Amino acid sequence: MNLPNKLTVLRVILVPFFVIFLLANIFGPADKWIALAIFIIASLTDLADGKIARKYNLVTDFGKFMDPLADKLLVCSAMICLIELGQIPSWIVVIIIAREFIISGFRLIAAENGRVIAASYWGKFKTTFQMFMVILMIVNIPQLRLITTIIMYIALALTIISLLDYIIKNKDVMSGDM
Repeated sequence: MNLPNKLTVLRVILVPFFVIFLLANIFGPADKWIALAIFIIASLTDLADGKIARKYNLVTDFGKFMDPLADKLLVCSAMICLIELGQIPSWIVVIIIAREFIISGFRLIAAENGRVIAASYWGKFKTTFQMFMVILMIVNIPQLRLITTIIMYIALALTIISLLDYIIKNKDVMSGDM
């Protein structure tokens, strides 16, 4: 397993630790900051694995499939936790998770036909905004509430735009004309 794939696996491994520190009261107020640090480290592995894979020609089908899945697991877990913490409306999380299920379904159907659908630029922008949104919500600074809300709606818009982009670019997956 190459370094980018190891970073992707690390991101998946960090998710339960992030959730535990965000929701369980282990060390009191420090938990939030530990969760934030874990989330930022996990998010940075997403940036690093892609750059390393492209720079050193280490792009693999495993990475194309697992990298977006690891992102989904990290961000969706965070958003579900943030519902419990009263930081994000559940309807927004439902839309975002529904998009993730739809894209995962597309990828599974494509994979069955020997095709890997890699993340698009819209998908990468969406993930970046979602990660930034999660960071702002974890920090939860009252003076940044307006900016956090704006970032949340941009992330939601990018979620919808990236879904439409995937559907348009991969409509042959639905029709079976691959």
